[in-house]
Amino acid sequence: MHIAELDGIRLHYRLDGDPNGAPIVFANSLGTDLRLWDKVVERLPKGLRIIRYDKRGHGLSSCPTGPYSMGALIRDTERLLDMLEVKDAMFVGLSIGGMIAQGLAVKRLDLVRAMVLSNTAAKIGQPTMWQDRIEAVRKGGIEALADATMERWFSRDFQSESEIDLWRNMLTRQPAEGYTACAAAIAGTDFYTPTSGLRLPTLGIAGSEDGATPPDLVRETVDLVPASQFALIRRAGHLPCVEKPDEYTEILTRFLRETGHIEATDG
Repeated sequence: MHIAELDGIRLHYRLDGDPNGAPIVFANSLGTDLRLWDKVVERLPKGLRIIRYDKRGHGLSSCPTGPYSMGALIRDTERLLDMLEVKDAMFVGLSIGGMIAQGLAVKRLDLVRAMVLSNTAAKIGQPTMWQDRIEAVRKGGIEALADATMERWFSRDFQSESEIDLWRNMLTRQPAEGYTACAAAIAGTDFYTPTSGLRLPTLGIAGSEDGATPPDLVRETVDLVPASQFALIRRAGHLPCVEKPDEYTEILTRFLRETGHIEATDG
């Protein structure tokens, strides 16, 4: 367990893999913590320097009073990577984590050499939708949104699995202030113009049953970046890294090799 002290914000982060390897950074979704990536991390090829963190308001990180701006979330990530002396990372962001990836790439291409935009978009939903969710949480806590969120997050098949209770618990145990503050950041973000100016290797990943960021929305975003790639994982929802970790990691590993982030002969 590591804590980064960043100008009054404490970010919880975890390091795995080879400390001298090529860096890969994972940023998770709204309502989850860095354990979102457990199944992927354990399947990745050897030789990578793996960095995960809880964004502000989530997991074991600080939860300052909101609302937060997307700029603040990007700045937290930037400061963490600077502290860790990271350059030229593969940045994998899911949902709000994918928005952070886009914003960080626009701001600091020295930090991001390639990005994976998983189950995300340049703009997610409408401000009124997010405001409705924020008000619902303020009145009834995250529990008020939990059942509907599980339906958006997971495929019909996975909703019958007992494991879904673990993810429901993770969601409802996040700080309500952190959830609503990050929801406000999403509501205020439209990256269509800045993302369309990016020129770096980009892979989009979508789940065929994603009720939060449908495949067409993900594809529309990655298509903003010339020569980008797109992969669809069938019978998976908003968190395909949880539902289909073998397929997810296979797609990610292929992209790591194609971009030269790992050697083609690595296991």
